[in-house]
Amino acid sequence: MRLGIIADTHGLLRPEVFEVFADVDRILHAGDIGSPELLSELEAIAPVTAVWGNTDGLDLRGAVPEFVEARIEGFDFLVVHGHQLGIPTPDKLHARWPDAEVIIFGHTHKPLLTTVDQVVTVMNPGGAGPRRFDLPASVGIMELEPGIPPRARLVPLTGAGED
Repeated sequence: MRLGIIADTHGLLRPEVFEVFADVDRILHAGDIGSPELLSELEAIAPVTAVWGNTDGLDLRGAVPEFVEARIEGFDFLVVHGHQLGIPTPDKLHARWPDAEVIIFGHTHKPLLTTVDQVVTVMNPGGAGPRRFDLPASVGIMELEPGIPPRARLVPLTGAGED
């Protein structure tokens, strides 16, 4: 199974996302979506599992949960925006949700792919919407096969100096 990982769109769905996510089976959105219509646009690519972030309004908070714990291809996933922890870090997220084997989060807009306790995969795809902190817009791709650790990569959507 191939997952498209996205966060912090803030209402902007860049055209590059359609190309990068062309072959994904499912999309995970880690919050700060911006509008329900953006989720509908993503649904045109693949089924979407989304959570709300701290900037999402009541319309989204009523439509999607604050966090999702789900079993995907034999792995226990957590999808959360991360604002609940102030500045989220892999260690803080793992301490709060110790049963998750794969943690997907957003909030910081900083792309991150790492492991915690040598087995927990933690990914922040970075901000896919308007640029912040002089970081390129980015998303992630994760491939899952039962019995094999997740394989993942971060995919820049823009160059460092581009909007």
